[in-house]
Amino acid sequence: MIIIHAVFNINPAKQDAFLEEIQPLIVASRAESGNVSYTLHKATEKDNEFTMVEVWQDHLAVASHNSSEHFTSFVGKAKEFLSSPLNVNAFEGQPLK
Repeated sequence: MIIIHAVFNINPAKQDAFLEEIQPLIVASRAESGNVSYTLHKATEKDNEFTMVEVWQDHLAVASHNSSEHFTSFVGKAKEFLSSPLNVNAFEGQPLK
């Protein structure tokens, strides 16, 4: 499994627009083959920080997602919402038994 944490620091004046714009990405990403979960979390200690936690079956699923229309469309718009560069970390993991 591939686990991705994408941290968005959002301009406070653009938070509502960000939340509206990201919804189609969430819905479409959850419907993709190879997606295990795709969830946006709001930080409890930082008012304008959000983390997208993604879990994918494998590298091929991530590659397919990264080339999808809904992903590339959102990435093209994301910079207008950010107050600092996007921070993305990817991990490999296995389910605990």
